[in-house]
Amino acid sequence: MKKLLVAGLVIFNVLNVIGQGKNSIKFSAKIANRNSDTLVIKGKNNFRQVIPIDKKEVFAATFDAPQGFYVFSDGTESSNLYLKPNSEVNLTMNAKEFDETIVYKGKGVNESNFLAQQALKDENFQKDAFAKESAEFTALLDGKLKADTESLEKGDFAPEFKTALKSSFESFHQYAAEEYERAVKANKMVGKASPDFDYENYKGGKTKLSDLKGKYVYIDLWATWCAPCRAEIPYLQKIEEKYHGKNIEFVSISIDKLKDNEKWKKFVTDKQLGGTQLFADKDWESEFVVNYGVTGIPRFILIDPKGNVVKSDAPRPSDPELDKQLNSLLN
Repeated sequence: MKKLLVAGLVIFNVLNVIGQGKNSIKFSAKIANRNSDTLVIKGKNNFRQVIPIDKKEVFAATFDAPQGFYVFSDGTESSNLYLKPNSEVNLTMNAKEFDETIVYKGKGVNESNFLAQQALKDENFQKDAFAKESAEFTALLDGKLKADTESLEKGDFAPEFKTALKSSFESFHQYAAEEYERAVKANKMVGKASPDFDYENYKGGKTKLSDLKGKYVYIDLWATWCAPCRAEIPYLQKIEEKYHGKNIEFVSISIDKLKDNEKWKKFVTDKQLGGTQLFADKDWESEFVVNYGVTGIPRFILIDPKGNVVKSDAPRPSDPELDKQLNSLLN
């Protein structure tokens, strides 16, 4: 599943409204095609509940937690949930499809089911609306805000939950509009000469984009602190292996802060990262990053042998569309 551009917006907005006090929670999860033997639930004030899988292939635990919003992660992907006093939460899902299959049953799970369904609505909105012309996109975005708000009002949810989600819907509306404008600007770069860069190479010296003319260049903008970036690494390594010897260079550009340069080098060494590993000069303010209007990572860019932009926001390595595109260009 390709994660939408504004994923995580709800998380950052609503984690701030977790209430005080502790309440016992019974939690269990049955996950098909799991990515890990451990499930982690995180919340405000450094709350962290680690739940290992048991002999029955179930993640089960009873713990105390304040009422409010949390994030659970299987080590690869994550999703929001809402915990209430004395809840009995039974989660089922298929990790290969994730948001599409999340279902909560038990006591006090209405809010969590709403969050799971909302994440899917948001993703589908991106797939459909972001491809529309400006006027139609605006109408669809306004319609989404109205429909989401009406759906929330009809539900039997905690008052604090409704207040937080209304704020989140408004933030989604604003951010999606900004992302749409960024995407329109990025799409105008297609077919034109890419901005250049001249960055520190992990192996020594510096490397310019113009040094790589004559090859396709697939660029990964990432950082060591970025969990979604790290999750893409195994997929990127498989793509690099598949197209080894073909007319393409895989370039990873870290936008870690300068003070973390040694941390970046250690990460590259420890993880045995391949391709061309570069370090941007001014993290988010690096000229190459700014010229592409990058507001979130990971971000992938595909450039042709002449140095022109093929895709200013290319598919991720985990997206089958990338393999299809590279196959058509290189075979």
